[in-house]
Amino acid sequence: MTILEEICNRKRRDLQDIKEQHPPRELYREAEKMMGCNPAHRSLSQALRQSPIGIIAEFKRKSPSKGWIKQDARPEIITPAYQQAGAAALSILTDGPYFGGSGADIIAARPLVSLPILRKDFIIDEYQVFEAKLLGADALLLIAACLSKAQCRTLAHTASILGMETLLEIHGEEELDYICDDIDVVGVNNRDLHRFHTDIQTSVKLASQIPAEFTKISESGIATEDDISLLRQCGYNGFLIGESFMKTENPGQTLRHLITNINP
Repeated sequence: MTILEEICNRKRRDLQDIKEQHPPRELYREAEKMMGCNPAHRSLSQALRQSPIGIIAEFKRKSPSKGWIKQDARPEIITPAYQQAGAAALSILTDGPYFGGSGADIIAARPLVSLPILRKDFIIDEYQVFEAKLLGADALLLIAACLSKAQCRTLAHTASILGMETLLEIHGEEELDYICDDIDVVGVNNRDLHRFHTDIQTSVKLASQIPAEFTKISESGIATEDDISLLRQCGYNGFLIGESFMKTENPGQTLRHLITNINP
């Protein structure tokens, strides 16, 4: 069993317990009420296209491959620092067992920042889409490797109805046909989610195969100005970066230093 299969199996078991505590009918009713009083729409895709750099700065405490990165990290400190440093958007990990996060991290960050927030998790059930809406997320992640094409289309459509955008994460040519009308951003993950090997050439190879009408980003393994320069030349609108920021003492300051050294 790969680590991705392990995570998805654990997610299914955890969701069963969560649904018993907070039944879907109640969750859906709460989300529908929230739609009527939703604040101004924060578009992830527009934020990336309008930004000269397009960095989605990620908040995460640990990863399956590296273990704890910053165990005591606080979203109410780091996410505003990311915004002040020039991030185009924020990504917040809400998976607990493998990434040390929770929905409470989005709740803590939301009133402190005006940037679009991406809920990054292993979304496999419509229940989680409604959860993302209630948490205050503006977009959510769908990982092609975790879903069938039909599931992907259904979840992306539900997110669209709820007023959220969807970032579809792919890793190879065989997943390009997961792209559908309700997808807003296509992200190429440079990390093989089965072997956890990272290579930004994955993004280079797939860049020209992503339809031009979709905002496209590169994820994982991006740490230097040269990495970003290469990927921008390939046509990427944005870059999801987390670990190289979070492993430093001051993630916001590290982001600011990176942006300062990039020529738009």
